[in-house]
Amino acid sequence: MSKLKKSAEFRPNDFVVYPAHGVGRIISIDEQDVAGIRLEMFVISFEKDKMTLRVPTGKASSVGMRPLSSSDIVDRALETLKGRARVKRAMWSRRAQEYEQKINSGDLISIAEVV
Repeated sequence: MSKLKKSAEFRPNDFVVYPAHGVGRIISIDEQDVAGIRLEMFVISFEKDKMTLRVPTGKASSVGMRPLSSSDIVDRALETLKGRARVKRAMWSRRAQEYEQKINSGDLISIAEVV
């Protein structure tokens, strides 16, 4: 059932954000044999890099693939950027780990907090 939910989350012609490559468009959802195992995959096209990427539907969320942010989330991220900087009093190595974790999360508001 989780497989059906994952593929229902993204549909062909949807724009998605893939952390390592940016914004792409799902061309199709295909099945492909990989090492003797049948996998359902999103076929994503990145126009800027002229690249096609295949992501297994079960791994989409774990690699950080997400839909485009809504205007409400973008507005909240902009408000965070306009706000006063908050520096934590932790050791630099702990702060660096927290910042890296926020950046890799892909959450727009968390990234704005780091910036």
